[in-house]
Amino acid sequence: MAGRAPWVAACVLLLVGVIGGCGTVSERRDDVRDTAAAFETALGKKAYADMCAVLAPGTVEELEQTADGPCAKALSEESPPSGGAVRRTDVYGNQARVVLAADVLFLSRFTGGWRVMAAGCRERPGEPYQCRIKGG
Repeated sequence: MAGRAPWVAACVLLLVGVIGGCGTVSERRDDVRDTAAAFETALGKKAYADMCAVLAPGTVEELEQTADGPCAKALSEESPPSGGAVRRTDVYGNQARVVLAADVLFLSRFTGGWRVMAAGCRERPGEPYQCRIKGG
């Protein structure tokens, strides 16, 4: 039994470190809101390169393949409308949904922080969301 005490202590410390490293739900929600706000601010300024900086890698890749050019060019051609003010933020582990006044954004948490996976999303009753900007 005495030989198990160091293992139990190590497991408890590891668990505390993992939980602490993930941040509280409130901190994660704030980080998601900050990323959504950065996306919307860049959109309002038509700063497409800044928008690309907060997109998920797969989303950037999808945009570039579809437009056969760089992400910023693809976004300027797509010309997404502004989503407006944040109405609700839902965080589920490493996934999040931000409901704006006129848009819905889906985000995922990567090593470098939260990134927008999909934007320009519309709810369809009984079906998945339909998004204008999305990654593979």
